[in-house]
Amino acid sequence: MAAPVSNLVNLEAVTKGFGTRILLDAVSLGVGRGDRIGVVGRNGDGKSTLLRVLSRQEEPDSGRVTHNRDLRLGFLGQTDDLDPESTVAGAVLGDVETYTWAADPRARTVMEHLLGGIDHEAKISTLSGGERRRASLAKLLLTDVDLLILDEPTNHLDIEAVNWLAAHVVDRAGALVVVTHDRWFLDAVCTNTWEVHGGDVTSYEGGYAAYVLAKAERARTAKVTEDKRQNVLRKELAWLRRGAPARTSKPKFRIDAANALIENEPPPRDRLALAQLATSRLGKDVFDAEDVSLAYGNRVLFDRLTFRIGPGDRLGLLGPNGAGKTTFLRLLTGQVEPDKGRVKQGKTVKIAHLSQALEDLDGSLTVLSHITGIRQAAQLAGSGGEMTASQLLERFGFTGDRLSTRIRDLSGGERRRLQLLRVLLDEPNVLILDEPTNDLDVETLTVIEDFLDGWPGTVLVVTHDRYFLERVSDSVYTVPGDGTVVHLPRGVEQYLERLGTTPRRRTTSAAPEVAADNDSAGAPVAGQTAGQGSGQAAAVQAPAADPAVARAAKKELNRIERQLAKLTETEAKLHDQMGANASDYAKLAELDAELRKIADERGELELAWFEAAERAE
Repeated sequence: MAAPVSNLVNLEAVTKGFGTRILLDAVSLGVGRGDRIGVVGRNGDGKSTLLRVLSRQEEPDSGRVTHNRDLRLGFLGQTDDLDPESTVAGAVLGDVETYTWAADPRARTVMEHLLGGIDHEAKISTLSGGERRRASLAKLLLTDVDLLILDEPTNHLDIEAVNWLAAHVVDRAGALVVVTHDRWFLDAVCTNTWEVHGGDVTSYEGGYAAYVLAKAERARTAKVTEDKRQNVLRKELAWLRRGAPARTSKPKFRIDAANALIENEPPPRDRLALAQLATSRLGKDVFDAEDVSLAYGNRVLFDRLTFRIGPGDRLGLLGPNGAGKTTFLRLLTGQVEPDKGRVKQGKTVKIAHLSQALEDLDGSLTVLSHITGIRQAAQLAGSGGEMTASQLLERFGFTGDRLSTRIRDLSGGERRRLQLLRVLLDEPNVLILDEPTNDLDVETLTVIEDFLDGWPGTVLVVTHDRYFLERVSDSVYTVPGDGTVVHLPRGVEQYLERLGTTPRRRTTSAAPEVAADNDSAGAPVAGQTAGQGSGQAAAVQAPAADPAVARAAKKELNRIERQLAKLTETEAKLHDQMGANASDYAKLAELDAELRKIADERGELELAWFEAAERAE
């Protein structure tokens, strides 16, 4: 059968293997004009190999790869070929004078968003690996091609840059094939998803949300019996369907059957049950920072900061690199002493860190012998009892021959799973996750997220992975670098608006919108429990208002702020009562119901605050 004329690239019965392992087995597929295809699959299953075969970086063992005549193709691999002796500007832009590229809007925006913090006259050899990666991506985006093939372009990018890149590739002409573990990026960009698994490539319409829905539907109709995997899948599906409407706006296939899977599916986390367990394990105190100030030289990182984190709170932290996120965590955990004020840590707090760096492990050991050498059994919070080493490993996806696999032969995702399990063997009740998603495949991420859904401790997350941050945290804060820590009731979207990188939403809703150039679209935290929010947000820029209207609005703002302050006091008292009644589940349920009512009231007041702030300008 002849290949479709509209396709830019076609694979016909392509097979590719390494040694005795077949990664692509008689795969046939095509990339059409205007397609934006996301590629997902476990680490080591052949995603990067598929990209190299598509781009003719590698030849298949059998089958045929055809490119459309005169195809202009741009490829971003996992290594770069930049001249180490060239300057950044020279490597990215060639021999173009600064005034020339600065006058080109496309070149200017690419250089600003990808290389804005890098000296353009520095030599490539002086750059870090992440900076070189961004330079390679910038160079590619400034070329005119019909097809972009990108292997992990979001690595080493912060949330702001990922947001910009998504908008950029959607707006540019041409087709796209991208491997990324950033599920938000897949949803924002892709019109199709390819899953690489077991030598095959399965195509789904839509981005990541559509892929999850379609996979759930296929699993249902095929009567798949892998109960554990399906439980995780249904939980992921339930979270997606309960999330922002935009997550499910792209699927073109019938989703009624998939929706039936979650008709009676509860929310991913039972917050009341977790609060009960967390309070019983942690007491009522975790971290209390009171009037804390800290400066390095002339730079003030925190100025009279008061902040409380309670049992079971799940916080996501955002902020530009160098703003103080890591320092904030180190203050809370006692690794850094404040210049003024004090940080109190609960007596029962036991902290575990999962950093972005992989530990050096003895590669000659098998997975099972490594874990049993640490502990034969452990009591993991929320697991329902003591679990043996084999049960623990199964919980984290190590079954069958993977138990006897030597550590040196594990993929990066498997090593990260093993690292998390090692951390949890110490039975902590506070988890600090510092960029835990780097180089992880989607399956590993869902395993970690599924475990955290039932883990009744306090979680602090610093990550540039927007999907993971929104999935595991209940409240989002930013450390903007101006001495404050600011609650963001609307999460990442509000953070991007503060930075001026998200355009106004096109909506007819009466809900106000934060102006793109507003620097304070959130409220400095002062004396409230994290996870409940300060209830304040910055003023929204608006056309000049009538003076009388503005005065009335300011009075309204003061009234709302007093109400919000009272709510904060009431919330603190309720949390104290929960700590005092940790074993009385009936009382805890009653207190939780009161907290939910307060949360609803807070939401209404926050919306009213935004509306009044618009009138007060």
